[in-house]
Amino acid sequence: MATAPGGARQGSLRRTLSFRDLVVYGLLFIAPMAPVGIFGTLDAKAHGAVALVYVVATVAMAFTAFSYAQMVRVVPQAGSVYTYARVGLGESAGFVAGWMAMLDYLLIPAVAYLFSGIAMHALVPAVAQWWWTAVAVVVTTGLNLWGVRAAAVVGFLVLAVEIAVLLVFVVCAVFTLSERGATRGWLTPLTGDGGLTAGAVFTAVSVAVLSFLGFDAIAAFAEESAGGSARVARAVLLCLAVAGVLFVAQTYLAALLAPMSPAELAADPAKQGPAFYDTVDAATGTWLHDLVAASKALGAAFAALAGQAAAGRLLFAMARDRRLPGALAKVDRGSGVPRVALLGAAAVTMAAAVWAARRDDGLDRLVSVVDVGALTAFGLLHLSVIGWFAVRGRGGRVRPVRHVVAPLLGLAVVVTVVVRASWVAQVVGGVWCGLGLLVVVTRKR
Repeated sequence: MATAPGGARQGSLRRTLSFRDLVVYGLLFIAPMAPVGIFGTLDAKAHGAVALVYVVATVAMAFTAFSYAQMVRVVPQAGSVYTYARVGLGESAGFVAGWMAMLDYLLIPAVAYLFSGIAMHALVPAVAQWWWTAVAVVVTTGLNLWGVRAAAVVGFLVLAVEIAVLLVFVVCAVFTLSERGATRGWLTPLTGDGGLTAGAVFTAVSVAVLSFLGFDAIAAFAEESAGGSARVARAVLLCLAVAGVLFVAQTYLAALLAPMSPAELAADPAKQGPAFYDTVDAATGTWLHDLVAASKALGAAFAALAGQAAAGRLLFAMARDRRLPGALAKVDRGSGVPRVALLGAAAVTMAAAVWAARRDDGLDRLVSVVDVGALTAFGLLHLSVIGWFAVRGRGGRVRPVRHVVAPLLGLAVVVTVVVRASWVAQVVGGVWCGLGLLVVVTRKR
Protein backbone atom coordinates (compact mmCIF):
# COMPACT_ATOMS: atom_id res chain seq x y z
CA MET A 1 0.00 0.00 0.00
CA ALA A 2 1.30 3.45 -0.85
CA THR A 3 2.39 5.47 2.15
CA ALA A 4 0.96 8.98 2.12
CA PRO A 5 1.75 12.03 4.22
CA GLY A 6 0.76 11.37 7.77
CA GLY A 7 2.61 8.14 8.29
CA ALA A 8 2.20 4.46 7.56
CA ARG A 9 -1.09 2.66 7.88
CA GLN A 10 -2.05 -0.75 9.09
CA GLY A 11 -4.19 -2.82 6.76
CA SER A 12 -4.36 -2.68 3.00
CA LEU A 13 -6.83 -3.19 0.16
CA ARG A 14 -6.24 -5.00 -3.12
CA ARG A 15 -5.49 -3.00 -6.27
CA THR A 16 -7.93 -4.67 -8.68
CA LEU A 17 -10.01 -1.80 -10.13
CA SER A 18 -9.43 -0.58 -13.68
CA PHE A 19 -10.18 2.93 -14.97
CA ARG A 20 -13.49 1.67 -16.36
CA ASP A 21 -14.39 0.16 -12.99
CA LEU A 22 -13.77 3.48 -11.25
CA VAL A 23 -15.99 5.36 -13.71
CA VAL A 24 -18.67 2.67 -13.36
CA TYR A 25 -18.70 3.04 -9.57
CA GLY A 26 -18.99 6.80 -9.87
CA LEU A 27 -21.79 6.76 -12.45
CA LEU A 28 -23.60 4.01 -10.54
CA PHE A 29 -23.57 6.09 -7.37
CA ILE A 30 -24.79 9.16 -9.23
CA ALA A 31 -27.23 7.20 -11.46
CA PRO A 32 -27.65 8.41 -15.08
CA MET A 33 -31.34 9.17 -14.51
CA ALA A 34 -30.93 10.82 -11.11
CA PRO A 35 -32.98 13.91 -12.12
CA VAL A 36 -36.14 11.80 -12.60
CA GLY A 37 -37.19 12.02 -8.96
CA ILE A 38 -36.60 15.77 -8.51
CA PHE A 39 -37.39 17.09 -11.99
CA GLY A 40 -40.75 18.58 -10.97
CA THR A 41 -39.30 20.25 -7.87
CA LEU A 42 -36.50 21.88 -9.89
CA ASP A 43 -38.88 22.90 -12.66
CA ALA A 44 -41.08 24.70 -10.13
CA LYS A 45 -38.25 26.35 -8.18
CA ALA A 46 -36.35 27.55 -11.28
CA HIS A 47 -39.44 28.75 -13.18
CA GLY A 48 -38.83 26.21 -15.94
CA ALA A 49 -35.05 26.72 -16.32
CA VAL A 50 -34.30 23.20 -15.12
CA ALA A 51 -31.59 22.54 -17.73
CA LEU A 52 -29.85 25.78 -16.71
CA VAL A 53 -29.90 24.57 -13.11
CA TYR A 54 -27.96 21.47 -14.08
CA VAL A 55 -25.49 23.49 -16.15
CA VAL A 56 -24.77 25.68 -13.10
CA ALA A 57 -24.66 22.65 -10.77
CA THR A 58 -22.18 20.88 -13.07
CA VAL A 59 -19.88 23.92 -13.10
CA ALA A 60 -20.24 24.26 -9.31
CA MET A 61 -19.33 20.61 -8.74
CA ALA A 62 -16.42 20.92 -11.20
CA PHE A 63 -14.49 22.95 -8.62
CA THR A 64 -15.00 20.16 -6.10
CA ALA A 65 -13.94 17.52 -8.63
CA PHE A 66 -10.81 19.54 -9.37
CA SER A 67 -9.91 19.70 -5.67
CA TYR A 68 -10.42 15.94 -5.37
CA ALA A 69 -8.08 15.47 -8.33
CA GLN A 70 -5.41 17.55 -6.57
CA MET A 71 -5.61 15.75 -3.24
CA VAL A 72 -5.95 12.18 -4.50
CA ARG A 73 -2.45 12.55 -6.00
CA VAL A 74 -1.12 13.67 -2.62
CA VAL A 75 -2.90 11.04 -0.53
CA PRO A 76 -3.67 7.90 -2.60
CA GLN A 77 -5.52 6.19 0.25
CA ALA A 78 -9.03 5.09 1.15
CA GLY A 79 -11.05 7.55 3.19
CA SER A 80 -11.44 10.29 0.60
CA VAL A 81 -12.16 13.73 2.09
CA TYR A 82 -11.45 12.50 5.63
CA THR A 83 -7.89 11.58 4.68
CA TYR A 84 -7.37 14.76 2.64
CA ALA A 85 -8.50 17.07 5.43
CA ARG A 86 -6.38 15.14 7.94
CA VAL A 87 -3.14 15.79 6.05
CA GLY A 88 -4.11 19.23 4.72
CA LEU A 89 -5.64 20.78 7.83
CA GLY A 90 -4.77 18.50 10.74
CA GLU A 91 -6.22 15.58 12.68
CA SER A 92 -9.21 17.42 14.15
CA ALA A 93 -10.33 18.88 10.81
CA GLY A 94 -9.89 15.46 9.23
CA PHE A 95 -12.18 13.88 11.80
CA VAL A 96 -14.83 16.57 11.29
CA ALA A 97 -14.63 16.11 7.51
CA GLY A 98 -15.02 12.36 7.89
CA TRP A 99 -17.82 12.85 10.39
CA MET A 100 -19.78 15.09 7.99
CA ALA A 101 -19.06 12.83 5.00
CA MET A 102 -20.33 9.91 7.07
CA LEU A 103 -23.75 11.56 7.25
CA ASP A 104 -23.68 11.77 3.46
CA TYR A 105 -22.34 8.29 2.72
CA LEU A 106 -24.68 6.51 5.14
CA LEU A 107 -27.87 8.36 4.17
CA ILE A 108 -27.47 8.67 0.38
CA PRO A 109 -27.62 4.86 0.01
CA ALA A 110 -30.69 4.88 2.25
CA VAL A 111 -32.36 7.40 -0.07
CA ALA A 112 -31.40 5.31 -3.10
CA TYR A 113 -32.73 2.11 -1.52
CA LEU A 114 -35.97 3.92 -0.75
CA PHE A 115 -36.22 5.11 -4.38
CA SER A 116 -35.79 1.48 -5.44
CA GLY A 117 -38.49 0.31 -3.04
CA ILE A 118 -40.91 3.01 -4.22
CA ALA A 119 -40.35 2.13 -7.89
CA MET A 120 -40.75 -1.62 -7.32
CA HIS A 121 -43.88 -1.08 -5.23
CA ALA A 122 -45.33 0.94 -8.11
CA LEU A 123 -44.69 -2.00 -10.45
CA VAL A 124 -45.78 -4.71 -7.96
CA PRO A 125 -48.22 -3.06 -5.51
CA ALA A 126 -49.01 -6.36 -3.78
CA VAL A 127 -45.59 -6.33 -2.09
CA ALA A 128 -45.04 -3.71 0.61
CA GLN A 129 -42.66 -0.85 -0.16
CA TRP A 130 -40.48 -1.49 2.91
CA TRP A 131 -40.06 -5.15 1.92
CA TRP A 132 -38.70 -4.24 -1.53
CA THR A 133 -36.40 -1.74 0.17
CA ALA A 134 -35.01 -4.40 2.52
CA VAL A 135 -34.51 -6.87 -0.34
CA ALA A 136 -32.47 -4.29 -2.25
CA VAL A 137 -30.22 -3.76 0.79
CA VAL A 138 -29.62 -7.50 1.26
CA VAL A 139 -28.86 -8.22 -2.42
CA THR A 140 -26.43 -5.34 -2.93
CA THR A 141 -24.71 -5.95 0.42
CA GLY A 142 -24.09 -9.53 -0.69
CA LEU A 143 -22.46 -8.28 -3.89
CA ASN A 144 -20.25 -5.86 -1.97
CA LEU A 145 -19.13 -8.63 0.38
CA TRP A 146 -18.36 -10.84 -2.62
CA GLY A 147 -15.60 -8.47 -3.65
CA VAL A 148 -15.05 -5.04 -5.18
CA ARG A 149 -14.18 -6.46 -8.59
CA ALA A 150 -17.27 -8.70 -8.77
CA ALA A 151 -19.52 -5.81 -7.73
CA ALA A 152 -17.94 -3.62 -10.42
CA VAL A 153 -18.63 -6.21 -13.15
CA VAL A 154 -22.31 -6.55 -12.17
CA GLY A 155 -22.52 -2.78 -11.78
CA PHE A 156 -21.23 -2.29 -15.34
CA LEU A 157 -24.10 -4.39 -16.70
CA VAL A 158 -26.65 -2.44 -14.66
CA LEU A 159 -25.14 0.85 -15.80
CA ALA A 160 -25.37 -0.28 -19.42
CA VAL A 161 -29.09 -1.01 -18.95
CA GLU A 162 -29.67 2.42 -17.37
CA ILE A 163 -27.93 4.23 -20.21
CA ALA A 164 -29.85 2.16 -22.78
CA VAL A 165 -33.18 3.17 -21.19
CA LEU A 166 -32.05 6.79 -21.12
CA LEU A 167 -31.21 6.59 -24.83
CA VAL A 168 -34.68 5.14 -25.52
CA PHE A 169 -36.20 8.12 -23.72
CA VAL A 170 -34.03 10.57 -25.71
CA VAL A 171 -34.97 8.97 -29.05
CA CYS A 172 -38.68 8.93 -28.15
CA ALA A 173 -38.54 12.54 -26.94
CA VAL A 174 -36.82 13.76 -30.10
CA PHE A 175 -39.34 11.89 -32.26
CA THR A 176 -42.28 13.35 -30.34
CA LEU A 177 -40.85 16.87 -30.57
CA SER A 178 -40.39 16.51 -34.33
CA GLU A 179 -43.96 15.25 -34.73
CA ARG A 180 -45.92 17.41 -32.27
CA GLY A 181 -43.57 20.24 -31.35
CA ALA A 182 -42.70 21.52 -27.87
CA THR A 183 -45.20 22.51 -25.17
CA ARG A 184 -42.89 25.37 -24.14
CA GLY A 185 -40.44 27.66 -25.90
CA TRP A 186 -37.30 25.92 -27.17
CA LEU A 187 -35.04 28.06 -24.98
CA THR A 188 -37.27 27.97 -21.90
CA PRO A 189 -35.30 25.14 -20.19
CA LEU A 190 -32.28 27.47 -20.28
CA THR A 191 -33.87 30.90 -19.84
CA GLY A 192 -36.94 30.18 -17.71
CA ASP A 193 -40.63 30.85 -18.18
CA GLY A 194 -40.81 34.34 -16.69
CA GLY A 195 -39.73 35.56 -13.26
CA LEU A 196 -36.34 33.81 -13.32
CA THR A 197 -33.79 35.25 -10.86
CA ALA A 198 -30.29 34.28 -9.78
CA GLY A 199 -31.70 33.52 -6.33
CA ALA A 200 -34.22 31.07 -7.80
CA VAL A 201 -31.49 29.33 -9.78
CA PHE A 202 -29.20 28.89 -6.77
CA THR A 203 -32.11 27.70 -4.62
CA ALA A 204 -32.79 25.03 -7.24
CA VAL A 205 -29.07 24.24 -7.47
CA SER A 206 -29.07 23.49 -3.72
CA VAL A 207 -31.49 20.65 -4.54
CA ALA A 208 -29.90 19.63 -7.84
CA VAL A 209 -26.50 18.91 -6.24
CA LEU A 210 -28.16 15.84 -4.70
CA SER A 211 -28.05 14.33 -8.19
CA PHE A 212 -24.26 14.70 -8.34
CA LEU A 213 -23.39 13.40 -4.89
CA GLY A 214 -21.47 10.22 -5.54
CA PHE A 215 -18.86 11.14 -8.13
CA ASP A 216 -16.58 11.92 -5.18
CA ALA A 217 -16.94 8.32 -3.97
CA ILE A 218 -14.44 7.30 -6.67
CA ALA A 219 -11.70 8.80 -4.49
CA ALA A 220 -12.62 6.35 -1.73
CA PHE A 221 -11.27 3.53 -3.94
CA ALA A 222 -7.81 5.08 -4.34
CA GLU A 223 -6.12 2.11 -2.64
CA GLU A 224 -7.90 -0.34 -4.94
CA SER A 225 -7.06 1.34 -8.26
CA ALA A 226 -4.65 -0.67 -10.40
CA GLY A 227 -3.44 2.45 -12.19
CA GLY A 228 -2.47 4.70 -9.29
CA SER A 229 -3.77 8.05 -8.12
CA ALA A 230 -3.54 9.78 -11.51
CA ARG A 231 -6.09 7.35 -12.91
CA VAL A 232 -8.42 8.01 -9.97
CA ALA A 233 -8.17 11.77 -10.57
CA ARG A 234 -9.08 11.36 -14.26
CA ALA A 235 -12.00 9.11 -13.36
CA VAL A 236 -13.41 11.71 -10.95
CA LEU A 237 -13.32 14.45 -13.60
CA LEU A 238 -14.67 12.24 -16.40
CA CYS A 239 -17.52 10.93 -14.24
CA LEU A 240 -18.69 14.45 -13.40
CA ALA A 241 -18.50 15.57 -17.04
CA VAL A 242 -20.50 12.57 -18.32
CA ALA A 243 -23.13 12.96 -15.61
CA GLY A 244 -23.49 16.68 -16.34
CA VAL A 245 -24.10 16.07 -20.05
CA LEU A 246 -26.66 13.34 -19.34
CA PHE A 247 -28.51 15.46 -16.77
CA VAL A 248 -28.71 18.56 -18.96
CA ALA A 249 -29.86 16.56 -22.01
CA GLN A 250 -32.67 14.65 -20.29
CA THR A 251 -34.02 17.62 -18.32
CA TYR A 252 -33.94 19.84 -21.42
CA LEU A 253 -36.04 17.34 -23.38
CA ALA A 254 -38.40 16.64 -20.47
CA ALA A 255 -38.99 20.37 -19.93
CA LEU A 256 -39.96 20.81 -23.59
CA LEU A 257 -42.52 18.00 -23.31
CA ALA A 258 -43.88 18.73 -19.81
CA PRO A 259 -47.70 18.88 -19.82
CA MET A 260 -47.80 21.23 -16.79
CA SER A 261 -46.24 24.67 -16.56
CA PRO A 262 -43.74 25.57 -13.82
CA ALA A 263 -46.36 27.81 -12.22
CA GLU A 264 -48.87 24.92 -12.08
CA LEU A 265 -46.25 22.65 -10.50
CA ALA A 266 -45.38 25.33 -7.94
CA ALA A 267 -49.06 25.70 -7.06
CA ASP A 268 -49.54 21.94 -6.64
CA PRO A 269 -46.51 20.38 -4.87
CA ALA A 270 -48.10 16.92 -4.96
CA LYS A 271 -47.58 16.92 -8.75
CA GLN A 272 -43.86 17.67 -8.53
CA GLY A 273 -42.72 14.17 -7.52
CA PRO A 274 -44.25 12.27 -10.48
CA ALA A 275 -43.74 15.16 -12.95
CA PHE A 276 -41.12 13.32 -15.03
CA TYR A 277 -43.28 10.18 -15.25
CA ASP A 278 -46.33 12.28 -16.17
CA THR A 279 -44.27 13.87 -18.93
CA VAL A 280 -43.28 10.45 -20.28
CA ASP A 281 -46.91 9.28 -20.15
CA ALA A 282 -48.15 12.33 -22.03
CA ALA A 283 -45.42 12.14 -24.67
CA THR A 284 -45.07 8.41 -25.40
CA GLY A 285 -47.47 6.32 -23.32
CA THR A 286 -47.35 3.97 -20.34
CA TRP A 287 -44.89 1.47 -21.83
CA LEU A 288 -42.01 3.90 -21.49
CA HIS A 289 -43.29 4.94 -18.05
CA ASP A 290 -42.97 1.33 -16.87
CA LEU A 291 -39.57 0.95 -18.51
CA VAL A 292 -38.26 4.11 -16.84
CA ALA A 293 -39.70 3.02 -13.48
CA ALA A 294 -38.05 -0.42 -13.72
CA SER A 295 -34.74 1.16 -14.72
CA LYS A 296 -35.03 3.61 -11.82
CA ALA A 297 -35.63 0.73 -9.38
CA LEU A 298 -32.61 -1.20 -10.61
CA GLY A 299 -30.39 1.86 -10.96
CA ALA A 300 -31.25 3.20 -7.50
CA ALA A 301 -30.41 -0.14 -5.86
CA PHE A 302 -26.99 -0.21 -7.52
CA ALA A 303 -26.40 3.47 -6.79
CA ALA A 304 -26.84 2.41 -3.17
CA LEU A 305 -24.38 -0.45 -3.77
CA ALA A 306 -21.68 2.02 -4.80
CA GLY A 307 -22.58 4.32 -1.92
CA GLN A 308 -22.46 1.50 0.59
CA ALA A 309 -19.05 0.46 -0.72
CA ALA A 310 -17.75 4.03 -0.34
CA ALA A 311 -19.21 4.27 3.18
CA GLY A 312 -17.44 1.06 4.11
CA ARG A 313 -14.11 2.48 2.90
CA LEU A 314 -14.67 5.67 4.90
CA LEU A 315 -15.37 3.72 8.10
CA PHE A 316 -12.38 1.49 7.34
CA ALA A 317 -10.02 4.47 6.94
CA MET A 318 -11.23 6.22 10.09
CA ALA A 319 -10.93 2.99 12.09
CA ARG A 320 -7.44 2.36 10.73
CA ASP A 321 -6.46 5.77 12.10
CA ARG A 322 -8.05 4.83 15.46
CA ARG A 323 -10.87 7.37 15.11
CA LEU A 324 -13.49 4.57 15.16
CA PRO A 325 -13.49 1.05 16.69
CA GLY A 326 -10.58 -1.03 15.41
CA ALA A 327 -12.79 -3.91 14.28
CA LEU A 328 -13.96 -1.76 11.36
CA ALA A 329 -10.39 -1.73 9.98
CA LYS A 330 -10.22 -5.48 9.37
CA VAL A 331 -9.90 -6.63 5.75
CA ASP A 332 -11.34 -10.00 4.76
CA ARG A 333 -8.60 -12.28 3.39
CA GLY A 334 -10.83 -14.03 0.89
CA SER A 335 -12.62 -11.11 -0.75
CA GLY A 336 -10.14 -8.36 0.08
CA VAL A 337 -12.88 -5.98 1.29
CA PRO A 338 -13.42 -4.37 4.72
CA ARG A 339 -16.18 -6.81 5.66
CA VAL A 340 -16.98 -5.50 9.15
CA ALA A 341 -17.08 -1.88 7.94
CA LEU A 342 -19.36 -2.85 5.06
CA LEU A 343 -21.72 -4.74 7.37
CA GLY A 344 -21.75 -1.79 9.77
CA ALA A 345 -22.63 0.63 6.97
CA ALA A 346 -25.28 -1.80 5.67
CA ALA A 347 -26.89 -2.08 9.12
CA VAL A 348 -27.22 1.69 9.53
CA THR A 349 -28.46 2.12 5.96
CA MET A 350 -30.98 -0.74 6.34
CA ALA A 351 -32.41 0.79 9.51
CA ALA A 352 -32.74 4.26 7.97
CA ALA A 353 -34.16 3.04 4.65
CA VAL A 354 -36.75 0.66 6.13
CA TRP A 355 -37.78 3.24 8.72
CA ALA A 356 -38.33 5.81 5.97
CA ALA A 357 -40.13 3.30 3.74
CA ARG A 358 -42.72 2.73 6.47
CA ARG A 359 -43.48 6.46 6.84
CA ASP A 360 -45.39 8.75 4.50
CA ASP A 361 -42.88 11.55 5.02
CA GLY A 362 -39.81 9.32 5.17
CA LEU A 363 -38.33 10.38 1.84
CA ASP A 364 -38.60 14.09 2.64
CA ARG A 365 -36.91 13.60 6.00
CA LEU A 366 -33.99 11.68 4.51
CA VAL A 367 -33.38 13.93 1.52
CA SER A 368 -33.45 17.10 3.61
CA VAL A 369 -30.32 16.17 5.58
CA VAL A 370 -28.14 14.56 2.92
CA ASP A 371 -26.86 17.63 1.08
CA VAL A 372 -25.50 19.58 4.05
CA GLY A 373 -23.23 16.77 5.26
CA ALA A 374 -21.65 16.37 1.83
CA LEU A 375 -21.32 20.10 1.18
CA THR A 376 -19.62 20.72 4.54
CA ALA A 377 -17.14 17.97 3.73
CA PHE A 378 -16.59 19.54 0.29
CA GLY A 379 -15.83 22.88 1.96
CA LEU A 380 -13.15 21.24 4.12
CA LEU A 381 -11.79 19.55 0.99
CA HIS A 382 -11.23 22.93 -0.69
CA LEU A 383 -9.53 24.25 2.44
CA SER A 384 -7.36 21.13 2.48
CA VAL A 385 -5.98 21.94 -0.97
CA ILE A 386 -5.06 25.45 0.19
CA GLY A 387 -3.69 24.14 3.48
CA TRP A 388 -1.51 21.48 1.92
CA PHE A 389 -0.10 23.39 -1.03
CA ALA A 390 -0.22 27.09 -0.14
CA VAL A 391 -0.03 27.23 3.67
CA ARG A 392 2.07 24.23 4.59
CA GLY A 393 4.00 24.30 1.33
CA ARG A 394 4.33 20.52 1.26
CA GLY A 395 3.02 20.01 -2.26
CA GLY A 396 6.05 21.47 -4.03
CA ARG A 397 5.69 24.56 -6.22
CA VAL A 398 2.45 26.43 -5.54
CA ARG A 399 0.31 27.14 -8.61
CA PRO A 400 -1.97 30.04 -7.57
CA VAL A 401 -4.89 29.22 -9.88
CA ARG A 402 -4.87 25.50 -9.18
CA HIS A 403 -4.06 25.58 -5.48
CA VAL A 404 -5.68 28.82 -4.26
CA VAL A 405 -8.12 30.45 -6.71
CA ALA A 406 -10.00 27.31 -7.79
CA PRO A 407 -10.46 25.98 -4.21
CA LEU A 408 -11.63 29.41 -3.03
CA LEU A 409 -14.20 29.56 -5.84
CA GLY A 410 -15.33 26.04 -4.93
CA LEU A 411 -15.64 27.06 -1.29
CA ALA A 412 -17.71 30.11 -2.27
CA VAL A 413 -20.06 27.88 -4.28
CA VAL A 414 -20.43 25.47 -1.35
CA VAL A 415 -21.25 28.28 1.09
CA THR A 416 -23.80 29.76 -1.33
CA VAL A 417 -25.56 26.43 -1.80
CA VAL A 418 -25.63 25.70 1.96
CA VAL A 419 -27.14 29.15 2.63
CA ARG A 420 -29.83 28.39 0.04
CA ALA A 421 -30.60 24.95 1.50
CA SER A 422 -33.75 24.32 3.56
CA TRP A 423 -33.69 25.31 7.23
CA VAL A 424 -34.35 21.69 8.24
CA ALA A 425 -31.19 20.59 6.43
CA GLN A 426 -29.21 23.42 8.00
CA VAL A 427 -30.39 22.54 11.50
CA VAL A 428 -29.72 18.81 11.15
CA GLY A 429 -26.34 19.46 9.55
CA GLY A 430 -25.44 21.92 12.30
CA VAL A 431 -26.42 19.48 15.05
CA TRP A 432 -24.45 16.65 13.42
CA CYS A 433 -21.42 18.92 13.02
CA GLY A 434 -21.76 20.01 16.66
CA LEU A 435 -21.71 16.37 17.78
CA GLY A 436 -18.54 15.81 15.75
CA LEU A 437 -16.86 18.83 17.36
CA LEU A 438 -17.92 17.55 20.78
CA VAL A 439 -16.24 14.23 20.02
CA VAL A 440 -13.06 16.07 18.98
CA VAL A 441 -13.00 18.10 22.22
CA THR A 442 -13.71 15.02 24.34
CA ARG A 443 -10.91 13.05 22.67
CA LYS A 444 -8.42 15.88 23.27
CA ARG A 445 -9.35 16.14 26.93
